[in-house]
Amino acid sequence: MLKRVKLFLEHESGAVTVDWVVLTAAIVGFGFFIGLYIAEPVKSLDAKNGAAVSSVVVYDINTDFSGTTDP
Repeated sequence: MLKRVKLFLEHESGAVTVDWVVLTAAIVGFGFFIGLYIAEPVKSLDAKNGAAVSSVVVYDINTDFSGTTDP
């Protein structure tokens, strides 16, 4: 029985997978919290840009191409 436990502890083929899973979970977690951290400033910036764009005056330019001119 002791031999089996020793063999199990020496077997490391799944250790790399566990490392990658933990590392990926940490990166995803950091990304999530960074997204939460910058969400409110981005919303504020979006509101300011929306107000600036809505206050822009756009003029209509009407051109009549139906008339012909003889040279």
